[in-house]
Amino acid sequence: FAAILKGGSVVTWGNPEAGGESSEVQHLLNVREVVASGGAFAAILADGSVVTWGEPEIGGDSRAVREHLKEVKQVAATSMAFAARTAGGRVVTWGQPEFGGDSSEVQHLLQDVQDITASVLGSAFAATLTNGRVITWGDAISGGDSTNVQD
Repeated sequence: FAAILKGGSVVTWGNPEAGGESSEVQHLLNVREVVASGGAFAAILADGSVVTWGEPEIGGDSRAVREHLKEVKQVAATSMAFAARTAGGRVVTWGQPEFGGDSSEVQHLLQDVQDITASVLGSAFAATLTNGRVITWGDAISGGDSTNVQD
C-alpha cells in the first residue's frame, strides 16, 4: 500500500518486493497522486515528473522512459504496466508489454489524448482522444484490440 500524507510525502507498507518498501526511492515529496499496478507504484509529483518503485518488471522501473515522463497529468495502471498522459496529450507506457506496457503499435495514433483508462481485467488500456476517438492496446482478449468496433 501507499498513502499520500499531509504535506505531500508518501508512506508505504506491505510486501517489500511489490512496492511496500520505498525507503530507497528518493524524491517522494510534493506527491500529487499515487497509482498502483499489481506490484509497483507510480507517483506523479507536483512538477509533473513521475517516480516509480516496486517490482521492476511490472512497472517499478521506469528508467527506459524517464526522459518522456515530464508534465504528466495522469497515470493509469493495468496489473503489470503503466500508461502516463502528458500535458501535450501524448502517452508514455512501461511495464510488461503484453499487459499494455508497450504502445508502440498505436503510438502514432496517441495524439491529443484527454483520458486513459485501464481494463478491469488489468491487461489493456484505452485512450480517449479529444476528437472522441478511442485507441486501445495491450492484451486483445482484455480489450486491447477494438478494431471490430471502430468506424
